[in-house]
Parts: sequence; structure tokens; C-alpha cells
Amino acid sequence: MKKNMGSTDRIIRIVVAVVMAYLYFTGAITGLLATIGIIVAAIFVLTSFVSFCPLYAPLGLSTCKK
Repeated sequence: MKKNMGSTDRIIRIVVAVVMAYLYFTGAITGLLATIGIIVAAIFVLTSFVSFCPLYAPLGLSTCKK
């Protein structure tokens, strides 16, 4: 896997994941929305750590500096 995420993209994803986790654990969101939110948050954290977004690859997108 070639890196296709820049540091700004990674930071934004981590912040969104933290916000989603906060909303989930405080009970601000519940039910199906909470489940989907926590799954998206986990995916954002995973993709941030590996610096690779599988959705960027087929579209030819890259936010990392060359």
C-alpha cells in the first residue's frame, strides 16, 4: 500500500473519530446512528494510522505531499 493521506487529512479524521466516540459514550447518539458512527470512527482511526484510504485509490486521489 502506497500512502495517499497527508497529515492534515489524518488529523481531521482523528478529530472526527474522537467527536463521534464522545457522542457515543455520552449517550448523545443512540441506536443505528450510534452504531454507524462508531464504525465510521474506527475506520477513520485505522486509515489515519496506516496513512492509506482505500476509497482514494480507485479515484486516483492523494492528499499527501510528493
